Amino acid sequence: MAIQLSDYPDILEALGDHAAELLASQWHEAARVFSHSALEAYLQGAVSLKALGRGSDLVLAYIESAPQVAREIGEQAVFEMLSAAIRMFSKTSAEVLTLFFSSAPFVARRLGEIELFRGYLLLLDQLLAQAPRGVRPMLGKIEALLEQMTLGGLRRWAAWGISAYRNDFAAQAEYFGLQSEQSRAVLQQERRGLLFIDVQRRLIMYLRALWGRDFFLRPTSGDFETRQGYRPYIEQYFIHVPDAYDDWENAHGQRVTALELFRAAVAHAAAHVVLSQYDLRLELAPAEQKLWIGLLEDAWVEREAMARFPGLLPLWQRLLQVPATQEREREAAFPAVLDRCALALLDPDYGDDHPLVARARSAFAALLAAQPQDASARYTEILQRAQELAAAAAEAGLELPGYGDDGAILYRDDNRYLWTAPASQLGDILAGGPPQVRKYVSLMEMINAVDVETAGDDAQEIWVLATEFFDDDGTTFNEREGKAPVSQPVSYPEWDYQTQLERPLWVTLYEKRPKMGDPEVIHAFLEAQKPLVQRLKKLIEAVQPQGVIRQRKVEDGDEIDINAAVLAFTDIRMGQQPDPRIGIRTRLHTRDLSVLLLIDLSESTNDRLRSRSEGDVTVLQLAREAAVLLAEALERIGDPFMLCGFDSNGRHDVEFYTFKDFAAEYDDKVKGRLAGMTGQLSTRMGAALRHAGHLLDQQPSQKKLLLLLTDGEPSDNDVRDPQYLRFDAKKAVEELARRGIRTFCLSLDPYADEYVSRIFGARNYLVLDHIDRLPERLPQLYLAMTK
Repeated sequence: MAIQLSDYPDILEALGDHAAELLASQWHEAARVFSHSALEAYLQGAVSLKALGRGSDLVLAYIESAPQVAREIGEQAVFEMLSAAIRMFSKTSAEVLTLFFSSAPFVARRLGEIELFRGYLLLLDQLLAQAPRGVRPMLGKIEALLEQMTLGGLRRWAAWGISAYRNDFAAQAEYFGLQSEQSRAVLQQERRGLLFIDVQRRLIMYLRALWGRDFFLRPTSGDFETRQGYRPYIEQYFIHVPDAYDDWENAHGQRVTALELFRAAVAHAAAHVVLSQYDLRLELAPAEQKLWIGLLEDAWVEREAMARFPGLLPLWQRLLQVPATQEREREAAFPAVLDRCALALLDPDYGDDHPLVARARSAFAALLAAQPQDASARYTEILQRAQELAAAAAEAGLELPGYGDDGAILYRDDNRYLWTAPASQLGDILAGGPPQVRKYVSLMEMINAVDVETAGDDAQEIWVLATEFFDDDGTTFNEREGKAPVSQPVSYPEWDYQTQLERPLWVTLYEKRPKMGDPEVIHAFLEAQKPLVQRLKKLIEAVQPQGVIRQRKVEDGDEIDINAAVLAFTDIRMGQQPDPRIGIRTRLHTRDLSVLLLIDLSESTNDRLRSRSEGDVTVLQLAREAAVLLAEALERIGDPFMLCGFDSNGRHDVEFYTFKDFAAEYDDKVKGRLAGMTGQLSTRMGAALRHAGHLLDQQPSQKKLLLLLTDGEPSDNDVRDPQYLRFDAKKAVEELARRGIRTFCLSLDPYADEYVSRIFGARNYLVLDHIDRLPERLPQLYLAMTK
């Protein structure tokens, strides 16, 4: 269903007439490049910028530039850009931010890859911190700079200006505005021969002409500190090549142009994509054997490619000539020997008397003579030959090359493609690609489509069945596949307390299937805790039941309490003040309440405690026992409840586990999931609270309660500021309160008072001093809160 701009009248009113008109003109393009959730975040971003009070030009520049940036390098880059602007707004003026947004589409187009765009945003952060007067003039000249330099060159050019004019503001403006001789001189020094972005389309057409298929090319910038760049590499379906090449001259004085270097690099990498494949045996091979595996595989794919396209031989042959100076200086070094072996395998006329070169030639000849029929058979032969060559190199006393010692073969990739498992989902990798669709189907539809049961995770349409789908042998397709299904990612905003603004779509959460344990562990615990279970049973029976309740001692009741009236009349006759509460009120009592228990499953829950006579226990074990007793109590009372847990590994991977859903029965399956609970990673509390609130929103109950059980403060491995996630969690609690969801935290951290009260409020938390009493205190706390 198409999203209409008219569906957001509040946003249009907040933005004003001028911004609303521009947004209407951009809406068709924005709806085409943004997903549904990203489109809403795009609108919220405009509202957030409007709230800064820095004028309308800033908002207009963002509205116009964001769809163009998304079209070039993906929607995630837009929110990286917006987050960078939010960080910058307290350090610079609105004019600079407007210029930043206006120039962003050109920068995205010239860099062509989101990682390089992130590097550009990082450069602006550094420049604002060290040379703030240079940001405005540099943004004004950014087109001229990126037309001639790579991102690495731009970074070195900026670093030179920062170092030279750190305290001279006038000179800063001249340097970064390309007005000084020094600025232009450094620019000429950092210029590269040919930028990848200028020939990207030609290279794609070149590969399409060779192989009759499309390839994905991306630039990579490795020349932040040097002008050498990275070697080409293949990763997750993409061919990465340096973002620039200079012309090169080989040992025979032959000049190879930068364009020929690009063609040689992409042709070699494309041959790998077509002819090579990942093999676990190659990944497990020792490092000294991987050098020879890569050498033999390179020679094999080039031999196959040259058999189809003979014109590739002179192109690669010229680039395999080792420069004479390097050959003299490094004649006995391992990289130089490998380069000579590579030339010997490619060119039968090349003469070399090194014994290892001869061994490599004979090994490659044996590989060709074996005539392997498929990649698996070829890799079996290559592994055997690589072992022999590695042993020969060790006998010759050749040491493995050090880090960064790549040899002189400029165009060949680093062969990581051979021993790196491919990505499970291509749709997650292709920025701006077609979204993967999940279609929920009936059993008959699934049966009729059984001919595609082996479709991979990269399929564009994934069919989902509500129940397990069993094959004829009694096993499910999920069991036979050997992996749990992956949920659709859910994105949530995050609050930045320094800028007082939300970062839209900042956190990605995945609902994951919990591991199964032995439910007998839970049964054994309940059996061992019979006295505690009996005490809880009495507390449960004291909870007010549902139904009609007669409340006595009220002044304006529905009827008169005869006994109270007689006592009042007696007091009057005795001259005493009578009790006026002689009425009885009848009312209907219902427990219209849903509760969700959210358990912190971070690594710290594995800490052991010495507080029980029977030996050491972990925080995780106490949390499991508390969840079991609370579930037993809720099951007896009849309140609908849900049991969940969470952990996190950075903002892009918050894991959310559901042990029991609201609609599910509390049975041995749930107890097995609770028994299989594990503690790992970190605690990004705000995102988990928002997702738990989303689940509670779907419940029709009048009252909703979210119980959080944690042993520490919010933290994650990608956040250094300890206050950042605390304020985000506080914002999440406030959002839940506005939606009618009460949040209560039971903390096991003895030092939690200093921060937990600010997050949850003075009456919405409890710090448990004796942690071993947790299983008893949690259900008692719930019963006391919901009487």
